[in-house]
Amino acid sequence: MSSPHSKSAAVTAVLSALDEGRAPERSVFREAVRSMLAVLAERAPGRSVEVRVPPYGAIQCVPGPRHTRGNPPNVVEMAPNTWLELATGRIGWAEAVTDGRVQMSGNRADLSAYLPL
Repeated sequence: MSSPHSKSAAVTAVLSALDEGRAPERSVFREAVRSMLAVLAERAPGRSVEVRVPPYGAIQCVPGPRHTRGNPPNVVEMAPNTWLELATGRIGWAEAVTDGRVQMSGNRADLSAYLPL
């Protein structure tokens, strides 16, 4: 398992690459996305919202009714770079939603209370 330092290093490396217009290494991008999803899952425990960041990860979080079959009613989906920008506070929730960078459905899908991490 990775140490917290390597996880923060992965996030820093990905954001630096994106800032410089470079494509981050796929494995580092995956580690950065998954580590920040894990932080969200810790801070918003539950199973009422599914957060998807394809192709790197998905979690269930936020207290409330648990979803068990079929498509979940509360889904949030975004690109990996958008997720890292939201998680680190580089962009705000409202801005990302307004710009169409976040697709969401369901009455529990607003993650603004949990971001940035």
